[in-house]
Amino acid sequence: MSNAPLRRLIDLPGVRDLEYKALMKPRMADIDARVEFPEIDDCAKALFGLTADEADDVARPAGWDRVELKSERDQVAAFEAEGWDVTDDKRRPLRLLGHFSAPLWLAVRGVAGGLPFIPEPESDTTLSSSLAAEAARFRRNKP
Repeated sequence: MSNAPLRRLIDLPGVRDLEYKALMKPRMADIDARVEFPEIDDCAKALFGLTADEADDVARPAGWDRVELKSERDQVAAFEAEGWDVTDDKRRPLRLLGHFSAPLWLAVRGVAGGLPFIPEPESDTTLSSSLAAEAARFRRNKP
């Protein structure tokens, strides 16, 4: 894996708000709670193009390791290996990971759905160092 920063699931639009709601209503974290909380499916569909139920219906390719059924801790490590951080700010697995796990795995592996566009952070170091070099050359070449 490269030294690039991990993409954080909690930073995607709507996920942090749902995590906060799940803190207030722990029932939201239950897998069968999607019927009571349609905003979970709305968020997953908007982010990955799949709801958790749609992801469950997708045929897995040969050799699929059923990673979405592993323990949360195992999934956290597996997601990190793929460049994703699926923990909260205290490094605990997200409460709603069970709802987002299958759609995210399918999207990460290119089987179904898609990943939301997240622009790479711009590096100001090249710009500032380039400007500093230009300024130094200007001062040096001044008559």
